[in-house]
Amino acid sequence: MALTKKPVNGMKDILPREMQIRDYVMSLMKETYGRYGFSLVETPCVEHIENLLSKQGGENEKLIFKILKRGEKLKLDEAEKEADLVDMGLRYDLTLPLSRYYANNVNNLVMPFKALQMGAVWRADRPQKGRFRQFVQCDIDILGDATYLAEVELISATTTLLGKLDFKDFKVRINDRRILKAMATFSGFPEDKFDIVFIILDKMDKIGLDGVAKELEESGFEKKSIDIYLGLFEKIVSDREGLRYLKDILKDVLEENVVENLENIMCCVEEAKSTTFEIIFDPTLVRGMSYYTGTIFEIEMEELKSSVAGGGRYDEMIGKFTGNSICACGFSIGFERIVTILLDRNFEIPLKNTKKVFLLEKGMIQADIYKVMKMATEERNEGTQVLVVQMNKNKKFQKEQLTKEGYTEFQEFYKDTFQK
Repeated sequence: MALTKKPVNGMKDILPREMQIRDYVMSLMKETYGRYGFSLVETPCVEHIENLLSKQGGENEKLIFKILKRGEKLKLDEAEKEADLVDMGLRYDLTLPLSRYYANNVNNLVMPFKALQMGAVWRADRPQKGRFRQFVQCDIDILGDATYLAEVELISATTTLLGKLDFKDFKVRINDRRILKAMATFSGFPEDKFDIVFIILDKMDKIGLDGVAKELEESGFEKKSIDIYLGLFEKIVSDREGLRYLKDILKDVLEENVVENLENIMCCVEEAKSTTFEIIFDPTLVRGMSYYTGTIFEIEMEELKSSVAGGGRYDEMIGKFTGNSICACGFSIGFERIVTILLDRNFEIPLKNTKKVFLLEKGMIQADIYKVMKMATEERNEGTQVLVVQMNKNKKFQKEQLTKEGYTEFQEFYKDTFQK
């Protein structure tokens, strides 16, 4: 049987050009987030299957790559259900593993704990541009801070990072799950049907108000509730006025200080921003993960026609591991989407050090090659990246290819170079 040279569908080989950009973005993340006080941590790529299936991952729980039991524990002939065969799975995100990590290591962590995670996750999803079955996620989370300062720090750090990558004029959309629930309650929707309402609302940008109304009707909701609900959105004409309107009309069903909390976040982010972007209140923002309990936010870029980062507050997840309530808030940046945009832009990595090539003519004597290697070592010790390679017959094409890899200087050595 012939071996297959292509990678598994939804996964990919990464060529040097892309790898350089990926490494650069990762190093910039470490540097930028580090300046905001986030500490780099690492969790295993494999998690207990009961954790992954704890009804906190939304639709992602349907996309888990599950791992069979091994050795004597795998009893195929005795298995009656999936649980008899599977005990682990590949992580589908970094949030749930971080919650387990915190619960296991809390006595060794400083509070509030600011964590930075970067690593591969896996989802059995339908592949498309910028979406893979294996991909890298980069998350920052603040655990143990109940104040809006956590949201401000997360949004400020991520927008600063995007600014350093030459992204600007993007939008940060912000909402609160408690506002979503209050609007649904005010409209008369049954509480056990809120998730259905929110799933339909999440399509607003694609199908509009009329489309949302139609789908709500088709889902069996009363027309009176639908009219009240959509009427709320029609009356929200701007950020601050919309928030105050909702605060007034939802006062009997909305928790105290939710609106003030959002306003404080928006004002602080505006004051602290280091690049050009707009932060707006968006009452249609839902975020799909069921573990969100409060503030939610996304960063949207026009050139990708979708979000490149998203997150929110999840104050109940860690408590399921510890038994104690621990407030938490996180932001995940779409690493693969960012890299895709940079590749499409032909992004050039800012050079800190010279990248130089020594081209050696074939047939040079060994003593002269020794001299070249000594010269290369001296330049490397000075901080120059030096590539020593044999000179090809088509030297022009060789230089063109190496230039694409970022090499800016070429020095040629011939059989008689050191005899001149």
